[in-house]
Amino acid sequence: MARLPDTRVNLLIATGHFLSHFYLLCLPPLFIAWQQSFHVSYAALGLAVALLSAVTAALQTPVGFLVDRHGARRFLIGGAALMALSIAAMSLATEYWQILALAALSGIGNAVIHPCDYAILSASVSGHRIGRAFSLHTFAGNVGFAAGPPLTIGLTLLLGWRGALAVVGLAGLPLVASILWQSKILLDRPPEAPAGVSPKLSGRALLLTRAILLFLLFYAMTSMATTGVQAWLITVLHQARKMDVALASSVLTAYLVGVSGGVLVGGWVSDRTAHHFRLVAVLTVPASLLFFAVASLPLPVALDFLCVFAAGMLFGTSRTPRDMMVKAASPPGQVGTVFGFVSAGLPLGSALTPVPFGFLIGAGYPAMVLLLVAAVMAASVLVAAAARGRRHLRPVALPAE
Repeated sequence: MARLPDTRVNLLIATGHFLSHFYLLCLPPLFIAWQQSFHVSYAALGLAVALLSAVTAALQTPVGFLVDRHGARRFLIGGAALMALSIAAMSLATEYWQILALAALSGIGNAVIHPCDYAILSASVSGHRIGRAFSLHTFAGNVGFAAGPPLTIGLTLLLGWRGALAVVGLAGLPLVASILWQSKILLDRPPEAPAGVSPKLSGRALLLTRAILLFLLFYAMTSMATTGVQAWLITVLHQARKMDVALASSVLTAYLVGVSGGVLVGGWVSDRTAHHFRLVAVLTVPASLLFFAVASLPLPVALDFLCVFAAGMLFGTSRTPRDMMVKAASPPGQVGTVFGFVSAGLPLGSALTPVPFGFLIGAGYPAMVLLLVAAVMAASVLVAAAARGRRHLRPVALPAE
């Protein structure tokens, strides 16, 4: 396949992933305005984001089955349109329950993104560039997270919250039109297994293999570590190291910049080796040691910056090799199913860490948060080691009914 079609596929899919992540974080900046407009509690306001995320996580796996059975393009087009129009329709809400209903609808649309994107990239992009395609996909999602709050706040100041939601929601429709226009280059049917290969597992049997269950745990653990750093690094440095909040925020920014840069490097490296587990190991273990050093050693502030940036760079670089391991373990024609299932580990991991880590900080042990982050990172390598290889694609024995 020529380079130009690969580039067009990458840009279309990356833009959809950007919007998916952008929509997840465009709602929290509106909480204050919604509280004034609808007179609801902040707990109720948080329910909008929780619904969007929970519906997305719950539906990714069934959507993955549908994608592999019927093709990804139709689901990507319909899901992207539903996601964007639901956000835009929030601008017309007169009661808060309407916001919640539309958040759930947007979550339904959002649920198609991961299974559709990975299925299309796997089938459409040349094999020797698939690592860079995966890394651009991840990078675009990171940019969407970063852009959501400031762009929404800026538009709200200019247009009010209703105008802001109308603009950001309708901005997704050109993407839908582009996917329709370019649909011929978006392949969603990977080649069948070569002759002589044993029949592939599918459905529940595939997802209950040791490899796929371990990959689900692996994704959840990487998400636990990421959420621990992003949610609590500022507080940890402020309480454990007496660092000024503004300075601690700069350290977090260094980490996020490192992660984003590492994601792009990871794609380039992944395309030049078949030993993706080795990459995950040699990148993740040093990252965990750097966080251990920041948590336990009285480092100068400059070294804190350097260690956290380097840890972010290493951990970010490991993300594409992680995805390549999952692709290698996916039977032909089952990429959407597998990625839909294991990607559910990301919101699961994000949900597991905030409360216990917050408890540690409240109990006076802030440094323990980074020590646990380091431990989870290191342990995730052991899980990845156990998951790799198709020889583990054997169903887990279930208790007799």
